[in-house]
Amino acid sequence: MTGDRMRRIDEAMREVLSGAITSELKDPRVGFVTVTAVKTSPDLRRAQVFVSVLGNPGERRRSLQALTSAHGYLQRRVGSELHIKNTPTLEFVYDDTAERSQRINELLSEEES
Repeated sequence: MTGDRMRRIDEAMREVLSGAITSELKDPRVGFVTVTAVKTSPDLRRAQVFVSVLGNPGERRRSLQALTSAHGYLQRRVGSELHIKNTPTLEFVYDDTAERSQRINELLSEEES
């Protein structure tokens, strides 16, 4: 599958999942979750969904558990919205990019002092 098509599929999945997580999931364990990226395998069998969760480590863990338990519902939403031959199995992964960025900025600030 071409890289351009994969990028379009990944972006479309990100949009569908973002909407479903923020407006349709009623699980109280889901905190402030942002879908930052989706990386789908070339055969469309698996998709890693990278999420950023605002809060402490316990809240992050509970949010990831809630997303994992809701993967069937979210997978059906992706299948019904995108009309692709194979609906990928979703795997939720915590995206720590914001934390790493903040830590780098702190280190650079210390270096300047």
